[in-house]
Amino acid sequence: MKIYSQDGSELMEVKVIERDGSQLVVKGKIFQSMPMTAKLRPEEARKGMRMMSISTWLFLLSLPFRSSK
Repeated sequence: MKIYSQDGSELMEVKVIERDGSQLVVKGKIFQSMPMTAKLRPEEARKGMRMMSISTWLFLLSLPFRSSK
């Protein structure tokens, strides 16, 4: 999975998303060269969930079934 910037350049390539106890671990490369491991704690995930509106939740659920433009 790749994450792109607003100008279309690749910011991050995610290689693995896995669970480590009660945390979510994301492993990949930033800017096509620097390895990175990020951990998302439960309290931070809850904060992120509160930041999204109902319409954003619905969009997120439908996102895997949409095509790129």
